Amino acid sequence: MVELEKKIVSEGEVLPGNVLKVGSFLNQMIDVDFVMKMGKEIADLFSADGVTKILTVESSGIAVAFSAGASMHVPVVFAKKNKTSNINSSCYSSVVHSFTHGNDSVIIVSKDYLSSDDRVLLVDDFLANGNALRGLLDICGQAGAYAVGAACAIEKGFQKGGDSLRAEGFRVESLAIIESMDDGRIVFRR
Repeated sequence: MVELEKKIVSEGEVLPGNVLKVGSFLNQMIDVDFVMKMGKEIADLFSADGVTKILTVESSGIAVAFSAGASMHVPVVFAKKNKTSNINSSCYSSVVHSFTHGNDSVIIVSKDYLSSDDRVLLVDDFLANGNALRGLLDICGQAGAYAVGAACAIEKGFQKGGDSLRAEGFRVESLAIIESMDDGRIVFRR
C-alpha cells in the first residue's frame, strides 16, 4: 500500500533498537480515515476466503482489526493480555513474547467467542518476529478454528517473522514491508 509507505516515511520515526514509532497515525493517535482505508485494503485481499471472524491482540492491533472487520462485516475478537473479572475460567490461552516491550504476556480469549465453525483472519498492526501471530494461531488451533491467513499493517521484513510463516505455508499479507531501517533510513521491500 503505497499510501502507507508514504505515511511511514513522513510521520514515522526510527528509534534505537529497530523500533518504528508510528504513534501519530496508528498506535497512540489514530488517523481514522486512513486506518479505515487500510481495513478496506485488507478486506479486498481476503474477500474470497469466507472469513467469519477477525482475531487480534490488544491493544494496538484493535484499530486495524476493527477497520478490516467493518469492511468485511464480521466480528472482531481480541485476545486480552490480562484476565479480568468479567472473563470466566473457560479460555484459550497462549504465551507471546513482545519484541517492542521485551516481555512475555499470556494472551487469552474466552471460549464463547471462537469455535471450530470459524474461519479466522489474524490481524495486527506490526509483524516483527511473528510471535503474536504464532500465539493467535495457537489459540485458533485450541478452538479448532481455521486460520485463513494474517494481515498486518507494517511488517519488519528484516526480522523474518513473516518470511518464516510464509515458508511454513501460512498466508501473510502486509500492507507495507520494511526491508531495512539502517541509520534512520527506511527502505521498503519491492
